[in-house]
Amino acid sequence: MRYERIDNSLFTSNRKNYIKKVDSGSASVFISNDELPTNADELLPFVQNTNLLYLTGIDQEDTFLILAPQFPDKKMREILFIKETSEEIAIWEGNKLTKEEASKISGIETVLWNDQFENILPLILAQTKDIYLEKNEHIRSKTKVETAQDRFIKKIKNKFSSHNIKRSYPILSELRMVKNDIEVTQIQKACDITEMGFRRVLDFIEPGVWEYEIEAEYSHEFLNNRSKGFAYQPIIASGINSCCLHYNTNNMQCKDGEMVLMDVGSEYANYRSDMTRTVPINGKFSKRQLQIYNAVLNVKNEANKILRPGTSIDKYHKEIAKIMESELLDIKLIDKTDIKNQNPKNPAYKRYFMHGTSHHLGLDVHDVGNFYEDVKAGNVFTIEPGIYIKEESLGVRLEDDILVGNNNNINLMEKIPIQPEEIEDIMN
Repeated sequence: MRYERIDNSLFTSNRKNYIKKVDSGSASVFISNDELPTNADELLPFVQNTNLLYLTGIDQEDTFLILAPQFPDKKMREILFIKETSEEIAIWEGNKLTKEEASKISGIETVLWNDQFENILPLILAQTKDIYLEKNEHIRSKTKVETAQDRFIKKIKNKFSSHNIKRSYPILSELRMVKNDIEVTQIQKACDITEMGFRRVLDFIEPGVWEYEIEAEYSHEFLNNRSKGFAYQPIIASGINSCCLHYNTNNMQCKDGEMVLMDVGSEYANYRSDMTRTVPINGKFSKRQLQIYNAVLNVKNEANKILRPGTSIDKYHKEIAKIMESELLDIKLIDKTDIKNQNPKNPAYKRYFMHGTSHHLGLDVHDVGNFYEDVKAGNVFTIEPGIYIKEESLGVRLEDDILVGNNNNINLMEKIPIQPEEIEDIMN
């Protein structure tokens, strides 16, 4: 692994907290994601199931976990199954985890090769009627591919039809929403690497550079600091491209007098950061650019005051809508007549600000979380308002990662330049 090994007390604690939430006498099974093919004999880079990561820290394919906290044999209450390594595998694929290494990473004493999984599972399930299984239930998930989890659920339903199948996803979603100190440290490290990348590109950006060249500068800095790279597909959007929310072709030349919106973040130890900054390509904000920029910055700063423990997400977004409406009135993008005649289901401000302000952040960029639960201390959210004026080829979005605290919020990106004067000073 590139990153420094995480203290396995994190994963031990995560498993204990999960076990407290499941029914007594039950068993839970977690399996790693598939290795996905491209063409011929090639595979995409492996991405681990984040719930399995949360419980074990094992970032390796063909991994299984069984948790059976009331099983008679105490050594069988936590069993980790990993891919058996060999000299041939080491030659062709590189070193895989030994049992001892997997035990040190996860804090699980019983580690077996995964060819024993099929024999051990019936033994465990013979002592229980309830089995917790997981699948991706994220509200934004739109995958059309049958996953390893989907196939496993079908298999269990056929082979162990007398068992009650229960869902582990809601339990883990609730637990993962609240980060502990070790998790926050990893997210902070990812944010710090993102800061290094941003400062690097501020020295690089000038009229004539290409969006993909800016992307390359970020990539160099991220990889050079023990990150696997971008936490998500980067958006480097200059000029009119900044008005496309998910633009990521990154193949246009940056022109004098325009701005470039950069929605990027590094990962570290599988934890994600998510930053957006919008800067003038020539290093100097025009009067109009600064007007729009400050309006967005005002909304972001006010949002941080509202995103506090006990606040509902619905109320939070309604309050942000009012603040954005006020800013758009001030800069004359909308007027009182627009507000008077607006459709309540499609208010006037949405013409220029059409997306949500915040989402959970953690092992996933759009991390698991229940938007019907009130904000809690320990939540990590993005705050990312924006104003997009297509007719002016001008889009500005600003985004920081915020740890919600009992007394005060902590901006995990506080060191990343955002004030227009500071950005101009660095660029010049």
